[in-house]
Formats: sequence, C-alpha cells, structure tokens
Amino acid sequence: MSTSSSGKPHEIVERALELSTADGCVVIADEHSTANLRWAGNSLTTNGLTRGRTLTVIATVDGKEGTASGVVSRSAVTADELEPLVRAAEAAARGAGPAEDARPLVEAGPVSEDFTDEPAETTSAVFADFAPALGESFARARAGGRELYGFANHELTSTYLGTSTGVRLRHDQPNGTLELNAKSPDRSRSAWAGRSTRDFKDVDPAALDAELARRLVWAERRIELPAGRYETLLPPTAVADLLIYQLWSSSARDAAEGRTVFSKPGGGTRVGDTLAELPLALRSDPNEPGLEAAPFVIAHASGDDSSVFDNGLPLSATDWVRDGRLDRLVTSRHSAELTGLPLAPAVDNLVLDGGGERSLEEMVAGTTRGLLLTCLWYIREVDPATLLLTGLTRDGVYLVENGEVVGEVNNFRFNESPVDLLSRASEAGRTEKTLPREWGDYFTRAAMPALRVPDFNMSSVSQGV
Repeated sequence: MSTSSSGKPHEIVERALELSTADGCVVIADEHSTANLRWAGNSLTTNGLTRGRTLTVIATVDGKEGTASGVVSRSAVTADELEPLVRAAEAAARGAGPAEDARPLVEAGPVSEDFTDEPAETTSAVFADFAPALGESFARARAGGRELYGFANHELTSTYLGTSTGVRLRHDQPNGTLELNAKSPDRSRSAWAGRSTRDFKDVDPAALDAELARRLVWAERRIELPAGRYETLLPPTAVADLLIYQLWSSSARDAAEGRTVFSKPGGGTRVGDTLAELPLALRSDPNEPGLEAAPFVIAHASGDDSSVFDNGLPLSATDWVRDGRLDRLVTSRHSAELTGLPLAPAVDNLVLDGGGERSLEEMVAGTTRGLLLTCLWYIREVDPATLLLTGLTRDGVYLVENGEVVGEVNNFRFNESPVDLLSRASEAGRTEKTLPREWGDYFTRAAMPALRVPDFNMSSVSQGV
C-alpha cells in the first residue's frame, strides 16, 4: 500500500485524532518495508520487496467506575476507512469495563523533529555489497563439496505515535537477519550460523562460509554419547535464546503474585537477591551502539507489565541484573504501583556483560573435556515457578578434548532454567552481537558472551540433525 493513495503517516495520525470523540485517544501508524533474498543448493532462488501500513487506534472513555479502553488495529487502511476504525475503537471502549491499568495519558514532551517526514524505506540496494559476496561464497562452497541454504531479510519500520495529550513521536527501526546453513551433499551433516545487522554492511558471507566449512569437517567423525550432565560451552546465540525468555518471564506483577521464579517464598519478589557468582550484568538500553531501539514506549496492547496508557513514556538504560544481583523486574506505571517496585518498562534489546575477554575459540582451547553447542531449538517452558525450560540442540554438537574439537556427537534434549544456569556458570567470554536462533523472528537486538556451564543437563538423546 503506498502512502500517496492514503495520505502521509503523520497526516493519518492527525486526522484520526481529529475524528476522535473519546475522552482520550492514541494513534500508532507503523509503516513497514522489507527486502529479502533466499537461496538453496548454492543458488539464489527468490528475492522480493514488500510495503505495508498498520494503524492502531486506542480510545479511552471515562466513566463513574473508571476509565475504559478500546483498541482496534487494521492494515491497509484507506482514507475512507479511517473514521470507521476510530469509531470501532470508541465502541470497544464504551463496551468494556474499567481498565485496570488506566492512568492519565502521557503528557506531551518535545516533538520528534522528523515527525512530518516521509517514512524510511528499505530497498534491494541494502544487499548491494552482500549479494555479490554471497555469490562468491556459493562458488567456494560448490568447489568444496558443500551446499549453502538460507535467507537474508531486512526490515525498516517507521512508527508514528500521536496522542490527544499532544505527544508526537517517531522512531525508525532497521532490522536485518541472516541465517545460513551448510550441508554435506548427502545431507547427513549440517551446520548453522546466523547474524543480526542493521544494514548488512557488517556481514561477511565468506567468513560465515569458512566457519561452517570447518564445522562440517568436525562432523566427519561421529561420536555417540549418552544423556547426562556435561561441561558445556554455550555460544552467544544460545545464551541469547535463554536470557530473552528470562526477560519475557520477568514480570514484576507475576513475581509479586507468587507465580514465577522471581517470587520470594512467603511473599514479595526476589529483587536484590544474588543470581550469579560471576559479576554478570544483564541490561537494556535504547541507545546501545549497534542495537539501538525505540527510546519511548510503543504499546499496541496492554498486558501484565505493559500498558497502552504508557504510550510515549520515555525509556532509558535499565539494569535487570547488576553484579550478579537481580536489580529490576519489568513494570508499567500500573504494575509499579501495585508492586512498589521502580518503573522499568521493557526495552527492545538485551545485553549480557560478563567481564570476560576470551573468545569462544579461546574458551574451547581452555577446555579439557566438554561439549560445544551450535544453537538451541524448540524451546518450551516446563515450570514457571523455576523457569525450567526444555528444548533441543541442533546443527552440530561437538566434543572438545584437550582444547581441540575431536568430532560431532549426537543431539540432545536439554532441561535447564536460565536463572539456575546463571548461578552455575563458571566463565563468561567476550560479549558480542548475536542472533538468537529460536527467537530471531521476534527479538533480534542482543549481545551476549559465551558461557561455560560445568554441568549442563542433557536429559535425553535426540535424533534430530
């Protein structure tokens, strides 16, 4: 859908606010554009470009018993459909009971200087340097007897936020992901690598192909191991998948109500408790270099610790874990008041600093005997009270002996809690940007170190590749 046929995003936001007859109104216009490449068997298969808009209208209605809210989101909204959308949100609010999280809408601050500018858009030009380098990698892989499969995706979302209290904010969010699989011709060996990027200028297909080629050589020797507890090196991508789930489970309200691993026995939360002996810092910062995210709350719906009433609230650097101690849990204004904890809305990135300087390769060199994982897959929650998770290893588990990888072992199902892992980790490596394999469709801005866990629980053998 082109903006020319339906109005510029900021004009749509202003018009929707003018049409509102509710006591309060929030309008969010998300302008999306994507460019992608896909390949299989060392050949490019498809490429494409998409454009679209999603408009969300949040109406608030005051009543004797409190303020109610109604939220309606639609894509491809034309000028003629705008008023019906606003009326639908108002009808939803009037038909709802008082909203538990109701608070005064955020007051206006400085207006984004680019609020009236055209939305940012990605194009196929984002792959101008990457695509030729990928083609060269195809040739090298073909000559080396391996096949490359994968995709590259780049998204650019311009979000325009306007409210009846005068908030006028805009944020442009680039988001790029690359996933690359190398397979032996008989498909018996497979290796995976992924990268997160803002613009594909920092992605080197040749380096990734070389990394995967080395892993396929490791896999030429197959070693069968039973289930059990092993010293294990978790690479940054696996650490990211586990700690992102921990962040998603860090609801202050759920903890205060006794439902999570962060609940204190007898009542209250574990804020202030020591979670790790290592001086770990788990944090989010909208201004983190290379992982920049929206500096204000963008809430399309309310949840336990997010609120549509908080739209436009400024975000700042937040320490979730500091020096190994639990420092913050996720709160909205409403849940902060309920729990007595500081206001700490979620930020769309996550960084773990462990103070280590060694690379994953150097950690391998310092391992007497242990397992080296590639990534985790199919992660599911087993027990929220302990945050016990289960999942599978995938695309390569390798045995390390006396500082060298000596072969590939079978895959496993694991049972572990990320909170418990932090308490048992004996070493953290150097923090680096990474792409979570499991959650890469939802959360891409992460930087993690590799972690050494002396007794990672491989609960059963898996037949997966």
